[in-house]
Amino acid sequence: MKREEKILICLSGSPSNARVIRAGAKLAEAFRGSISAVFVEPPDFDSSDEGQMGSLTENLRLAKRLGAHVATLYGDDAATQIAEYARISGATKIVLGRSPIKQGILPRKNIIDRLSELAPDMDIYIIPDRYSAGLRPPHRGLADERFRAADVLKTVLLPALCTLAGFLFVSLGLSSANVMMLYILGVLGVAMYTEGRSYSLAASVLSVLVFNFFFTEPYYSLAASPNYLVAFIVMFAAALFISSLTVRLKRQARQTAQRSYRTDILLETSQKLQKAESEENILSLTAAQLMKLLERDLIVYPTQDGKLKEPMLFPFCGDGSFDDYMGEFERDTALWVLENNRRAGCGTNVRANANGLYMAIRGTGAVLAVVCVAMKGTKSLESLEKSLMLVILDECGLILENENNRRAKREIEEKARAEELRANLLRSISHDLRTPLTSISGTAALLLETDMDEQKRRKLYGSIYDDSLWLINLVENLLAMTRIEEGSRLTNIQPELIDDVFREAIAHMDRKAEGHSVAVKLDNELLMAYMDGRLIVQVLINLLNNAVKYTPPDSHIELSARENGSLVTVRVADDGPGISDEAKAKIFDMFYTGNNARGDGRRGMGLGLALCRSIVAAHGGEICVEDNVPRGAAFVFSLPKAEVNTNEQT
Repeated sequence: MKREEKILICLSGSPSNARVIRAGAKLAEAFRGSISAVFVEPPDFDSSDEGQMGSLTENLRLAKRLGAHVATLYGDDAATQIAEYARISGATKIVLGRSPIKQGILPRKNIIDRLSELAPDMDIYIIPDRYSAGLRPPHRGLADERFRAADVLKTVLLPALCTLAGFLFVSLGLSSANVMMLYILGVLGVAMYTEGRSYSLAASVLSVLVFNFFFTEPYYSLAASPNYLVAFIVMFAAALFISSLTVRLKRQARQTAQRSYRTDILLETSQKLQKAESEENILSLTAAQLMKLLERDLIVYPTQDGKLKEPMLFPFCGDGSFDDYMGEFERDTALWVLENNRRAGCGTNVRANANGLYMAIRGTGAVLAVVCVAMKGTKSLESLEKSLMLVILDECGLILENENNRRAKREIEEKARAEELRANLLRSISHDLRTPLTSISGTAALLLETDMDEQKRRKLYGSIYDDSLWLINLVENLLAMTRIEEGSRLTNIQPELIDDVFREAIAHMDRKAEGHSVAVKLDNELLMAYMDGRLIVQVLINLLNNAVKYTPPDSHIELSARENGSLVTVRVADDGPGISDEAKAKIFDMFYTGNNARGDGRRGMGLGLALCRSIVAAHGGEICVEDNVPRGAAFVFSLPKAEVNTNEQT
């Protein structure tokens, strides 16, 4: 299968970079591939002139309009950044412009040559650029290095120590060649323990002069014999070469350490964010990682429906003040970032007077949050910090979007579940209420239209009463089920005497229970439990009525309760036909009736036992069904035990 071509366009502030962008888009269209664009922001980006900044903005908009995913990188080595991004993003072709301006007598390798070395497996397309490339990362020469008093002291002190050691060598009768090696070693030390090539270059010149002054004839004079001229040149070249290698090794070691640090912090961030389960948790973890990286206070503005929510404050030192970032101008800057999906604030060309740097946490086509980095009274961010910050914010945006998708999916599933419950409920009501309503209306019509003796009339009255009572119990179950399913909290839990609850439930049993034997068994008549008495009575009524419905006349039903540690175990048992193992697994499901019918042909709605489970669970207990010995079924549930205070005075 042919792989998809991915075109990577290199952006710049050049006015003619638009030609490069359009050429890349046409190339992607020709190869039927996708396009992305990257801009490497140099350290001196903020000092660029307005013309270049305006051209860059237009180029960014053009790339997005042509369908490119635009990324911004930070650093002073554009070739390395572009090659690494191309490798990570899976790009197969790189499109960039080239300026015809020469770069001096001895030009260094340009970005095209370096990209060819760093990405040899990728096709590189060069579009001629008639203008200056604009916003290119500057080459850091000797003049760009910072003056440090400590490095100057090392540059002077190490050759001085080499001079003292040289006098010791001379006193021991060693040749001047050995002394020369001392100075080369000193230059190596300067290159290792100072920052910048200018110090090692100065140490090389100083070492040659000091060696000439103290250890060549005529002594204590800079006038040197022609015999030492070659030695001086070799010494200077060796010192300069070794110092250059040392500086390069130090730079590579620093870059390796930076890559390792970047990899570690990104891996840690990814691992933590993958475990986050809510928007607040994701944003808090992201802020913690950014504070670890930047060592600054942070403010995070979550968004909802295109508006900023209340800010989340994250002080780095624990006692930071956010007064400078709570003003109207600062919040307007955050709102600008939300509306324009671009960074703003301190260190940018948009609302540069703000005290914070405002960055967007992006999702697919929307800003999910805005992050403010406290910048007042602190130094500007380094290029590595900016790069890592962008990667962390992108990772956060991805996780946030996934969390939003999961939440939306859960809401859809809950709505579907509620709709299914509503449909089942309506279907059950329409089916199961027809029989008792028809019976009530038919019996009432018969009573109105027919003369009959008192005995038949009382029998019909009893039938109406039974049907209406069945409807009342059904409505009570429906209302209780609705309250429990909606998550209403139980606010009427208090100690109740088990014996009183049992007698209340027996008093409200079905009238057909007269043909059954109901017994109560308590090991302790003063046994008490924490409960909502009205709801537990409803549970017992449902269990007792079920036992009456599904057992033959003259069956025995037993209500019992006993202590079980910190719980009270309640048991409703009968000696009827029992419950099959298949039915036991589904008997507490809503709308499950087990295809059983009452003796009068009326089917239940399958809500009673589901309600019992919900009520017991709301009390923190569990309910189950088991076989009764020697036959029958037993429903068992538990409640928290309450202690009886026998010392209360009345």
